[in-house]
Amino acid sequence: MRSAQRTTPAFLDPGLLRDVSLVCLAGGVVGVSFGAIAVAGGLPVWVPVVMSLVVYAGSAQFSAVGVLLAGGGPVAAAVTGLLLNTRTAAFSLAVAEHIGPGRLALLVGAHLVTDETVAFTLAQRDPARRRAAFWISGLGMFAVWNTGVLAGALAGSALGDTARYGLDAAFPAVLVALVLPALREDAGVRRAALPGAALALAVTPAAPAGVPVLVALAGLALHGGGRERGHGRGRGRSV
Repeated sequence: MRSAQRTTPAFLDPGLLRDVSLVCLAGGVVGVSFGAIAVAGGLPVWVPVVMSLVVYAGSAQFSAVGVLLAGGGPVAAAVTGLLLNTRTAAFSLAVAEHIGPGRLALLVGAHLVTDETVAFTLAQRDPARRRAAFWISGLGMFAVWNTGVLAGALAGSALGDTARYGLDAAFPAVLVALVLPALREDAGVRRAALPGAALALAVTPAAPAGVPVLVALAGLALHGGGRERGHGRGRGRSV
């Protein structure tokens, strides 16, 4: 039984498929919200649709559209999006070896790198499953996000104020549900996550959307610190 479990392909893993499906569902709902907000604000349908296909970055897209709707120019919108997406540079380095060989795979894979695909990839226990998890989550979320954006853009102002439906809360709610097991099981994750979350909350009232996520990465400096200190104490006692 154990050997059968070890050889089960990642694309047949019920747990992985369930988690990816939940994140895809939440991402699709937020995509509908984004498309509707953009068109209801006065942008043509093609703008959020093309942006989602070419840029494919939720927080950066919301911020860029916010700049455009506030009267800012395309350059200001692009700079805002690039600033908010700087974290994906580190994410790309973390999963580059798991995307697959060849320039085409790297090119397509780089476009699919998000917080969620990185989390799903690094959660797997071996290289083959990490590669499968990356492509399953990456392609699934890309397809659902763009479908949601198109649906929301076509609906346009017919949805009214999307905030009253709570669409913006669906995505973070699912992410919290996925992160909770790691928080319960790994003290190092808690040491990094709790201070990072506190910093993000502290700057949220004053920072543009997406910037608190970057600030929260400061918590990574504490990850593993306690474990290393514990190992040091253990070595001291054994001498």
